[in-house]
Parts: sequence; structure tokens; C-alpha cells
Amino acid sequence: MEVRRTAPVKLIVPDERGDDLHESARQFLHCANRAAEFCWDNNSYTNCITANTTARDALYEELRGETDLTANLVQEAIRRAVQATKGCVERWKQGKRVSQPEFTSWSMVYDKRSATFHRDHVSLSTVNGRVECDFELPADSPTPYEQYVLSEDYEFRASTLQYDKATDEFYFHITTRKYDSDDEESEVSEDTEHQTVLGIDLGVNSLAVASTGTFWQGGEYDHWCREFEKRRGEMQQHGAQAAHNALLRLGKREEAWRKQYIHTVANEIISEAVEHDSDVIVFEDLTNIRERLPHAKWHHIWAFRRLFEYVEYKAPERGVTAEQVAPNHTSQRCSRTDCGFTHEANRDGEHFHCQKCGYEVNADYNAAKNIGLRYARKRRHRLRSSPKSGGGDAPVDVRINGGMLNGKSHRLIAGD
Repeated sequence: MEVRRTAPVKLIVPDERGDDLHESARQFLHCANRAAEFCWDNNSYTNCITANTTARDALYEELRGETDLTANLVQEAIRRAVQATKGCVERWKQGKRVSQPEFTSWSMVYDKRSATFHRDHVSLSTVNGRVECDFELPADSPTPYEQYVLSEDYEFRASTLQYDKATDEFYFHITTRKYDSDDEESEVSEDTEHQTVLGIDLGVNSLAVASTGTFWQGGEYDHWCREFEKRRGEMQQHGAQAAHNALLRLGKREEAWRKQYIHTVANEIISEAVEHDSDVIVFEDLTNIRERLPHAKWHHIWAFRRLFEYVEYKAPERGVTAEQVAPNHTSQRCSRTDCGFTHEANRDGEHFHCQKCGYEVNADYNAAKNIGLRYARKRRHRLRSSPKSGGGDAPVDVRINGGMLNGKSHRLIAGD
């Protein structure tokens, strides 16, 4: 079983080195756009370059000469363009309108050679040598950085450096991975070929659940929303102008925190899709979400809508699209491909137990698979009846990993 965790960390960048990071990002985007231009062909998707080695062999020396970036940053920029091109080609094959990928968002991808970690700071490659950036970590311990990045159980995968123009702050999203071989009696997907759809279920206890078995728990989000609400209540008891001003400042802080939190989850969902070669991320249609989740608070509904919006506009840069499907009965339907029995008695809270075939699993995970399957089946039906791009397209299937949930106790593994 593969478990991935991303630890977002705010960086304290020396004042005199901020320009080095900005210039590095500008040159990184230049490399990515040059690579996208090389990979793209407007006439036919068969002429597009989707092999990283081909693009790297053709462009590496040239881009090293055009920029001051280190070798690893140039290679990561080329890889980003190839991934985006590959995603566009898949959509082109399905008859969708596509265009050459273009990279405009401030971000850079660092591998374990271009980013060197220390306990309280990181050393980053730039166009002007390395810059040492301290971490601004919460006082509470253990932090996600301590749990995952410093843990010997997790291996470093890659990190994305991002810049928030509104707050003039840099954030490092550090991705880690570990393998857990203890779960031997685990569910295994019956279909492991052509897996290109990632289903996402949204909920209260688990903010988001992927059809790969990865869970984004809502506990921390709920905790801090309650803390902000508590602080607002305390301030509202005072009628002084100073308290009013403090309340306004608190509101801005809360809004910034919630946006940053959802941005992080959105980035992780997109990374989940990219790492599993999925070119479509499928959510349930959020229309009438309040009626379907009567116990959800306003900040849950806000989070659901923003999460889809963020994924929808961020994903194309990584060669992925975001879609929605009708949510009808996705939580009551058995996701086993040889069953599909639908009944309200199948779901009991967070537990799903099919009354027909006996399949037992986490209810949100079952729903995530159904959301992906609904889109996949719809696509196959439409492509069969109206083939496009010449000879038609390959079937679209749901990306489902085996071994994510314990089949005996139904204990949540991926979200622990």
C-alpha cells in the first residue's frame, strides 16, 4: 500500500533573496513554455511529443544555455510540459477542444537534489546560487513537516514552491511517500488497465476521498473553523471600536487561512491524479449540496465549492481536467463492477455494506469509486455511439488502487 502526504510549510525568505526566487520562477516558466511549444503540434495529436526523454534530449542543452537555472530545475520544467501535453493529447483523442499548454502561475518544482532539507530550514537552488529559507512552523508539535518530511518512514518525492502575491509570502508544498506492506488481505482492483479517471467524494468527516483510497480528513479544518468562530464570539461581546477593528482583522486572517488550506488540498488532489496517470478528476455535481448534506455547516459548503473551483483552474496546467457528474445514489450503490446493487440500507454512517453481495468498505471510498465509474461509463457510451478523432477512442476507466483499505476491520488506512 502506498501512502502519500504533503506538508505545506511557510518559508521565511531573506529580504535580499526574494528577487532570486522570483527570477528563478520566471526562468522556470520560460523553460516549461518552451518545452510545451516543442512538444505541441496543432495539426495532429499523433505528432505531439509525450515522452519525457525525447523532450529532454532535444531541449536540455539549449535551455541550460538560455537560462541560469540548475540542471534539475530545467529537467523538472521540461517534465511539467510533457505531463501537460500528455493530458491534452488524451482529451484531444476524446474529441475535446484543446490548445497548446501555457504556464503562467508562479510555481517551481524541486526534486531532492535542488532542495536540501534541514530540521528548521531548507536550501533551495536559484539562478543566483542557493538560498537558505527558515520554516515558519506552528508551535504545536508534531507538525506535518516533522511527521512526514523528517520521518524515516517517508521518502521525499518532490516539492512545489509557490508564491502568494496577495500576502507576499512563499509556501513550500513538500510531498512524501511511504509503502506499508502490513495490509496483506486488502481489496484489489479487478481492472488495472487504462485507468485514467480519478473519482472524488466530498463530505464532512472526510473533506475529500479519492477512488485511489487517499483520504483528506476534515478534522483539522473543522478544528480551526471552530477556533475562529470562538474568537469572533469573544470579540463580539465587546462594543469598543478596537474590538471591532480586531474582528475585521480576524475575519481577513480566517479567510486567508481557509483559502490556503483548500488550495493545499486541491494541489494534493491534482498531484494524486498526475502520479496515477489520470487525465480526468471527477467530482459530484454540487447543485443542491445543502439539501443533500443537511448537517454540513456553511464553511463545509464553502470548502466544497472552492475545492472544485481551485482544482478546475489549477489542473489544466498539469495536463488534467476537472468534471462533475450527478450524485444520485453514489453513496448507496455498490461499487463492485459485478454487482452495482443500490439500496439505502447499504450505507450506515461511514460504513458501507452491500445487502446483495456482502461487500464491506468505507462508505466515502465506495462513493468516490462510484463517482468515477459514473463518468467512465458515460464516456464509454458516448464514444461508442459517436466516435471522434478518426477511429474512436480508448475506453475511460476509473483509477482505483488496490490495498488502500483493510478488508477485515474496515479501518481507515490511507487517512490515518
